[in-house]
Amino acid sequence: MMNRLGDLLREAASVVVFTGAGMSTESGLPDFRSQKGLWQGKDPMRLASTQAMLHHRDDFITFYRTRVEGLLACKPHRGHEILAGLEESGRICGIITQNVDGFHQRAGSKKVAQLHGTLETVHCSTCAKVYPSSRYLEQGGTACACGGFLRPSVVLFGESLPYQEVEQAQQWTDQADLFIVLGSSLAVSPANWFPQRAKEGGAKLVIVNHDPTPLDDWADLLIHGERIGEVLARIHE
Repeated sequence: MMNRLGDLLREAASVVVFTGAGMSTESGLPDFRSQKGLWQGKDPMRLASTQAMLHHRDDFITFYRTRVEGLLACKPHRGHEILAGLEESGRICGIITQNVDGFHQRAGSKKVAQLHGTLETVHCSTCAKVYPSSRYLEQGGTACACGGFLRPSVVLFGESLPYQEVEQAQQWTDQADLFIVLGSSLAVSPANWFPQRAKEGGAKLVIVNHDPTPLDDWADLLIHGERIGEVLARIHE
């Protein structure tokens, strides 16, 4: 399978990579839907939605403070660095990510469409001033200088995906002749629409994920149960 993936990479003229939570778990961050995921035993709408921000603010703040603490304690892994190197060498034309940790950029990738925003910053709901997310951990750190409420710069349940990021992701997807999914359950719409669009447009589809996904039958190559960093390291040797 690794040889096949290496061959597909060498043969492709336009490679797009799509990453999900499984890419970040190898850095130590939790995913969302596994038995140990962030949503296990919890109601996402009470923690990470526009309604939570308005009506359950204490729960909202506690949840995102915990996530910021986790983010600051982790860093990109070798897989992120390999993708950045492939982009620098012209092998990857863009990365579409569901992740909000900013690890692709920290590893050196520049062409990244962040479909769900970023947890690296918070911004004021009133004046839109942006602060590093570490401010959330300070005493009184959820208040802007103007008095407005600081919220994470992520897409909450009940909000639309950022238009410019979606437009960029669509452009890359339509150009792709190889679309590689790394660590996504492909269970969340509309993000899971991109690999479908790529396949319908004639691209070969590779899915690397710990567990099966709803789009496995669409894939030209499936790799299950392997660590993403190790898969990328082996084809990079």
